[in-house]
Amino acid sequence: MTYAQRKDLFTRFLHSQTSSSLVLIMATMTAVVWANSPWADLYRTLSHLEIGTHFAGRTYQLSLDHWVKDGLMAVFFFVVGLEIKREVLIGELSSLKQAILPVMAAVGGAVVPALIYHGFNPAGPAANGWGVPMATDIAFALGVLALLGKRVPIGLKVFLTALAIVDDLLAVLVIALFYTEQISIPALVLGFAFLALLTWTLRAFRHQASMNILLMFVIWVCIFLSGIHATIAGVLIAMTIPIRGHLEPQQFFDLLCEHTQLLRESELTRESMINEKWQRNAIEKIYLAAQDIMPIGVYLEDNLHTVQAFLILPLFALFSAGVTVDKAMIDAFPSTVSYGIILGLVLGKQLGIFSFAFLAIKSGLANMPTGVNWGQLWGAAALGGIGFTMSIFISELGFRDQAAILADAKIAIFLASVLAALCGYLILHFMLPRKQKT
Repeated sequence: MTYAQRKDLFTRFLHSQTSSSLVLIMATMTAVVWANSPWADLYRTLSHLEIGTHFAGRTYQLSLDHWVKDGLMAVFFFVVGLEIKREVLIGELSSLKQAILPVMAAVGGAVVPALIYHGFNPAGPAANGWGVPMATDIAFALGVLALLGKRVPIGLKVFLTALAIVDDLLAVLVIALFYTEQISIPALVLGFAFLALLTWTLRAFRHQASMNILLMFVIWVCIFLSGIHATIAGVLIAMTIPIRGHLEPQQFFDLLCEHTQLLRESELTRESMINEKWQRNAIEKIYLAAQDIMPIGVYLEDNLHTVQAFLILPLFALFSAGVTVDKAMIDAFPSTVSYGIILGLVLGKQLGIFSFAFLAIKSGLANMPTGVNWGQLWGAAALGGIGFTMSIFISELGFRDQAAILADAKIAIFLASVLAALCGYLILHFMLPRKQKT
């Protein structure tokens, strides 16, 4: 992939993330207003609406909010997995020198907030939320950067994007390792067996989309039944998707030239294709060759960004952000959970990301991103405290049986994300050049 192609891919990725943040804000506001309106009962009824099927004398169903959180969010994690794989193979994480800065920064941005939260909640039911302040919401973080326009150097955007992708990987590992209550070994083994089968069929039967999609669904069911959160299936499936095309460009051009020449000499028409099977075969080979040269992983990532950004994440926010605020909740706020989340996201993220990045650069392990200074790096670290989507997701897992704590955590996440966004914006507003350098 050339530099121009990579830059174009990054530009489209950035555009989809930043514009979707506005839709996400609208969905969140709708959920909060709806849950505290006279129609709150309709909101709760819709969230708990059971949807499923009846087969062989048994009923299989989940509530609507679970279909969103366990089903549609698996697609979101699938896109996250594709991003991670692309960055590791051909992107900003493809070499040790490139990867060390965002990796160390992300580790610092995960460890320090978790320690701050643990300091406020060392034991009891609230202790299970230590993973909540570890996450960074890339859509909102890049959305804030977009408000600063062309003043933001491309190096800072790339750093924050790579940081958020590593952050997502850490969040996936935390969910898989620490927020799984009980594991069914047979279901897990079966899931990995189908995953191995999918890896083979994606190469041996790469044109059989329906069969591969069916296998992906079976893998999701196995992971769901295993006890590991079903969204992890999205990441596992993404790891099997090829990032590079199956055909070399020269093979594609040779095949294209061979069959187009034959078709030109045969006086191809729409009527001749009906009677001449060899013409249809030649056209099919051209069609399949075009599929084979396409980098399917990048193609899926590019096209699914729109789905996950403008449909899946807004639906998740709609069914997750609907916190009913009452007098008891206001009286109990802030609690140790609130302090742990707010300080973890707003201060812990800044301290962890910036200090670990500082150590990586000063030790010579990594270089400062091109066109970026320490003040701008500090601003990016502050934006890392915008947790929102992933923080809410982890809070749902950590406090699934603690409704009061969960509501308190969500309010803290909202406030912390707003504070981190304001803090990051103000820092960058003063640290970035007033005019774009020529």
